[in-house]
Amino acid sequence: MAFPIPASYGEWRHCITEVCGLVLTEAFIHQRLAALENPDDYMTRKFIALYGETHRRQTRAWFARALDELAESPTRNRR
Repeated sequence: MAFPIPASYGEWRHCITEVCGLVLTEAFIHQRLAALENPDDYMTRKFIALYGETHRRQTRAWFARALDELAESPTRNRR
C-alpha cells in the first residue's frame, strides 16, 4: 500500500509517530538531522533520489521543529 508524501508538519508527524510507530526522541531527531545533512549518507542519497532535494529540506525542517517542541517541553522524550 502506498502512502502519500506528507505535505504538512502534522501529516509528517502522524506518519512518523502513528503509522511508523517511532518515538521522536532527542537522540533520534539528532541522528536523522545529521543523516539528512550528510550528502554522503546512503539513505539520504536514496531519499533525495526518491523525493527530491526540496522534500529533503522540508523534512529536515520538520525534524528541527520536532526538536524545538521537545526543548519547549523538557519532560517529553528527552532520551
